[in-house]
Amino acid sequence: MRRALLSVSDKTGIVEFARTLIAHDFEIISTGGTQATLSAAGITVTPIETVTRFPEMLDGRVKTLNPRIFGGILARRDNAEHTRTLAEHDIAPIDLVCVNLYPFAQTISDPQVTLAAAVEQIDIGGPSLIRAAAKNYQDVLVVCDVNDYDQVGTTLAEHGDNLRFRKHLAAKVFHHTAHYDAVIANYLTDDAKPDTLTLTYQRQSALRYGENPQQTATFYADYQPAPFSIAAAKQLHGKPLSFNNIKDADAALGLIREFNDPTVVALKHMNPCGIGSAPHLEAAWDKCYAADSMSIFGGIIVLNRPVDLATATKMHQLFLEIIIAPAFEDAAYDLLAKKKNLRLMTVDFSTASAPEADELISVRGGLLRQERDHVLDDPTAFRVVSATQPTADQLTAITFGLKAIKFVKSNAIVVNTADQTLGIGPGQMNRIDAVKIAVTKALAKPNFDQAVLVSDAFFPMDDCVAYAAQHGIKVIAEPGGSIRDQDSIAMADKLGVVLVFTGNRHFRH
Repeated sequence: MRRALLSVSDKTGIVEFARTLIAHDFEIISTGGTQATLSAAGITVTPIETVTRFPEMLDGRVKTLNPRIFGGILARRDNAEHTRTLAEHDIAPIDLVCVNLYPFAQTISDPQVTLAAAVEQIDIGGPSLIRAAAKNYQDVLVVCDVNDYDQVGTTLAEHGDNLRFRKHLAAKVFHHTAHYDAVIANYLTDDAKPDTLTLTYQRQSALRYGENPQQTATFYADYQPAPFSIAAAKQLHGKPLSFNNIKDADAALGLIREFNDPTVVALKHMNPCGIGSAPHLEAAWDKCYAADSMSIFGGIIVLNRPVDLATATKMHQLFLEIIIAPAFEDAAYDLLAKKKNLRLMTVDFSTASAPEADELISVRGGLLRQERDHVLDDPTAFRVVSATQPTADQLTAITFGLKAIKFVKSNAIVVNTADQTLGIGPGQMNRIDAVKIAVTKALAKPNFDQAVLVSDAFFPMDDCVAYAAQHGIKVIAEPGGSIRDQDSIAMADKLGVVLVFTGNRHFRH
């Protein structure tokens, strides 16, 4: 008779699995809580102490760490010396190991958990058991996932537990323990820049393709995704997200968290095309739409208030890819859901202002890690370098533009009022072209006379100030710091333009 060792933290399905093993002539060995669960179900179980000849000790910290267990798992059946050693020490082989681990990740998800309580949920025996079984997968079936119980049962029934199947289960073990150890390592690490960066993600969905149809792609989520994230978003309606949808939606979420007033963001190809704020959501939508009524077509829309019917009615008239909000009123949802392909999603905005994890960017052969650009530009820290002084309203408009420009690809220019973008010039190889694009888009807007121009980085020469002023811009904000700052200051004074140095660069590559 073959022997199976069952020791699980998650008891889901374990009784049925044990019965399946017994039906295939396995003797069941078990520990503590698993043994109690199986015995209560009327299943005959050999206690682990009977095998080890030692009691559990140290509050259960030591129960399976014993040569009679690990010898039975690790002995190679095709090795005569191993077989003689087992016989000499009266150790019987163990042919199947089914273990899942203490719920460490679940434990630390509780913000009130203490370090001592978390440490007690670091499993030692469990990872050792399944790693040993996975190492000897030629002779031992190893099961670490409750979702594999049915497949293992079917395979046993069909005599299909071949080396390929066993290797597949063994690989799952090492992925599982690597993930488990990474979670523990990250929890215990106080160093913000550890020498070894351990990351762990879980596959959330296979995507139809990547940025282009010829590229395969998969979406992996953090093991504990932040509530305010695309990975934690709930899709209520529409077809699955694409690779580009996910990137755009993520960028839009990053931008909307900058605003407290009712705000609507429209985003295309990783750049905002319109942002509007107002006392209520419908008016915010109107401002967002008016900011660029052409580019919004096929865009990603994020709103930081529940979607009402009035706002939904206006959005329903357009082709949009995704609408994300804290919630949808029933009538608004019913209307928008008439478009079968439109994705409607909700995100927990209550945590939008919570600190965010560092940004990770893959490069060939490595990974870049950086803090996100969450600096809050403070008007009291601005330096007015021109003779002409800004008004309080103009400073408010500059602050609005700085919130937007952090999410515009560099070189970046935003022309805006205190509550609406009018023109955005993203991703240009030189700054004057970015200025021309933004100003050209803004010129036709009825409130252009209230506009300010914000730059994500300094002006390398005075041509940007000259062009903007010649086309009606009266207030310009840039970080300053160029060796030719004085040229821009002189041009601003010559043309009677307000020039403000904000002190913070906001590149977004």
